[in-house]
Amino acid sequence: MRRNIEERVRETAEYILENHSTVRAAAKRFGISKSTVHKDVTERLSEIDPMLCAKIRALLEQNKAERHIRGGMATRRKYKGDEA
Repeated sequence: MRRNIEERVRETAEYILENHSTVRAAAKRFGISKSTVHKDVTERLSEIDPMLCAKIRALLEQNKAERHIRGGMATRRKYKGDEA
């Protein structure tokens, strides 16, 4: 794997962990697609740093379990007229 890809993968994973970020937020922060972030942290990271990969998987599972709540909050803000 190329060096710059490894650096991007580590940097993205560390950002997600430090900020308890979503894949979407990390993609926006680094200017890459959600698909790229997802592939980085689920596939490429396991080859680079298996321990970090396990931590990321746990956080992604938590985000997945909570996404319906965030979606409901966004809909509420939309119809109340609040900007997020």
